[in-house]
Amino acid sequence: MSTGKLNTEGIMLFEQPFARVPYENYRKVFRTSQKSIEKELGSVQTAANDIAKRTKSADSDPEDAVKAVEGMITRVENLKRKLADLQSSAGTPTIDVMRERFKHLKNVEDMQTPNDPEFTRWADTRLDRWLVDWSLRNGKEKTAKMIADDRGVERLVDIDLFSDIRRIEDALKQRSCTEALAWCSENKSALRKAKNTLEFDLRLQEYIELARAGKNLEAIAYSKKHLLPWQETHLPQIRQAAALLCYPPTTTCTPYKRLYDTSRWDALIQSFRLAIYNLSTLPSEPLLHLAMYAGLASLKLPACYDQQTKNVDCPVCDPSLGKLAEEVPFSHHVNSTIVCRITGRIMDEDNMPMAFPTNGQVYSREALEDMAARNNGAVNDPQTGETCEFSALRRLFIS
Repeated sequence: MSTGKLNTEGIMLFEQPFARVPYENYRKVFRTSQKSIEKELGSVQTAANDIAKRTKSADSDPEDAVKAVEGMITRVENLKRKLADLQSSAGTPTIDVMRERFKHLKNVEDMQTPNDPEFTRWADTRLDRWLVDWSLRNGKEKTAKMIADDRGVERLVDIDLFSDIRRIEDALKQRSCTEALAWCSENKSALRKAKNTLEFDLRLQEYIELARAGKNLEAIAYSKKHLLPWQETHLPQIRQAAALLCYPPTTTCTPYKRLYDTSRWDALIQSFRLAIYNLSTLPSEPLLHLAMYAGLASLKLPACYDQQTKNVDCPVCDPSLGKLAEEVPFSHHVNSTIVCRITGRIMDEDNMPMAFPTNGQVYSREALEDMAARNNGAVNDPQTGETCEFSALRRLFIS
């Protein structure tokens, strides 16, 4: 392990979503509280103005004024109760999560080197978090909860967020847009700021389902209410949707056959997931994959994909990790590094590469010496079967 200074900045590159998710949750609580306050206090202000006007009138009834004041008091008490429930159920727990996560990140600043035992423990916790993240993204919620509970990282992972994602995706799989549209309503301003069109896509799909069911009048009414407000940015799609009513679900006309295609539901699920990831600043790939990409990119060589030159100790040569490594570029090595195909060890001045005299196959001196000791001085090429005396091998020099 390196004994240099700990690269704190590099570590923090992975941690933005870690701190951002609870922050966004608390912003949602704040926006909900703000809307409730504006709605209820607006009504109280209106009622207060009415009372003020009535008291100036000669025929005003004191009992009506008292009833109005009591109504105002009831509204304020209901608002107070609603805000208290919201704060206790979501606000305070979210603040506690934020505090725990920032404390976890601050601990890294006090560590000097990767050899610090405290950093090893911190890195183990980070790996636990990444394993939970991977499990949640792959639908293994029970596994994620077991890991989080066993390792004590419940406040450092986003199980609730992914539970909501799964709930909404399950509804989309059942061909219902209700849950996803409710989520869009809660996050309307953020989606608008990001210029995300998920809500329109969901509305269009609901319109298509009405057309599929032959409910043309309902589809026209739905279009006027939910699609026409998007005409400034989606007029071509709205026009095509209007023409859809002239075509049955069995049509072979390509543009309308594509609209009726049920694979659009899968596209909606993917669009929703990307939208919620974007709003939560979560990467589309699991954090575990991103970390592994960094390591695989430093090891990946063309030889890793050659069946004749695979190294048993190379992660990229492993079938499963090699598949993941396909996403990253080949590593750039200024100096040559040659690895023995028998032992998996690097060949250098202390373990010279040796070549067979006829076919030129190269292996490490250590591997061939061990082979010669077991075969009375003879060595055998595991690739071609060529046999010769150890003394006949040619020594090579690395440049």
